[in-house]
Amino acid sequence: MLIKCKTLCFAGAVSLLSLPVMAAEEVKIGLPSWTGAQAIGHLLGEIVTSRIGGSVEYVPGNNATIFQAMDQGKGDIDVHPDVWLPNQESFTKKYVDGAGTVTLSSNPYEGNQGFCVSQDFAKANNITDIADLGRPDVAAMMDSDGNGKGEMWIGAPGWASANVNEVKTRDYGLLDFIEPIRAEESVKTARIKDSIAKGEGYAFYCYKPHAVWFMFDVEMLSEPTYDPASYKMVQPSDDADWYDKSYVATKDALKNVQIAWSNSLADRSPAIAEFFANFSVTADDVSGLAFEISANGVSPEAAAQAWIAANSDRVDAMLGL
Repeated sequence: MLIKCKTLCFAGAVSLLSLPVMAAEEVKIGLPSWTGAQAIGHLLGEIVTSRIGGSVEYVPGNNATIFQAMDQGKGDIDVHPDVWLPNQESFTKKYVDGAGTVTLSSNPYEGNQGFCVSQDFAKANNITDIADLGRPDVAAMMDSDGNGKGEMWIGAPGWASANVNEVKTRDYGLLDFIEPIRAEESVKTARIKDSIAKGEGYAFYCYKPHAVWFMFDVEMLSEPTYDPASYKMVQPSDDADWYDKSYVATKDALKNVQIAWSNSLADRSPAIAEFFANFSVTADDVSGLAFEISANGVSPEAAAQAWIAANSDRVDAMLGL
């Protein structure tokens, strides 16, 4: 009887060891450089770790890198936290509509983008429209390096919107007066603060949601009303001659902003993929998170944790609880 028991126990142990081990839910979140993307990326990560019990790795990257990794489906990068459409449409057409390797969320928030100056600079010089930046007197007040042209920040390297803004600067007839500058967003933020403190002129690409609306007194300049006939943008990922083949002389349409993730994630981490499909935030949520990070010096992790604690019912709904 003892021999039989030992035999059965041994057989049972072997069978248990032979069962497949359930892989832990894990995800690698792509992190573009702008604050809103950082905020949403960490919000996704904090919910995965604190509420799903999964593991998270954050991977810095630009739009092209993140979409290519999601397309490959190997888990190098699984999700893009802040896809602006139609700005990044060249990527969604290629990987969502074309290859069918990436899923785009159906829960977007609304984005608006344009060009801003400080309220003081606008009032003192009667600046209300983008065309006003082409006035020689205004351009001269924005010329901080003495090269005869005023500087205007158009976005960070790798941003699709920066390409649009470069074309706009040309097609609005501003190139004789304005020098379009690409730099990291932190450079822009520091320059806004410095220009306001010194009473200097400065113009920059701006968008909502964003912490800048809480940080400084700025206003968005008017542009010609959005007209598809005057908005023909070709991105570098589509054509090497994108600049010459583009024509943009109108305000951008309002944007849909959402997350996107690799289709392979559903097989590797189904609970996380299901959560991503239900994830939803508002423009006010993102502006508030970005403000805490940019203005108050709160870490993205801490800002996300505070938001989750204050919005537990909404998080429960995203998780189907």
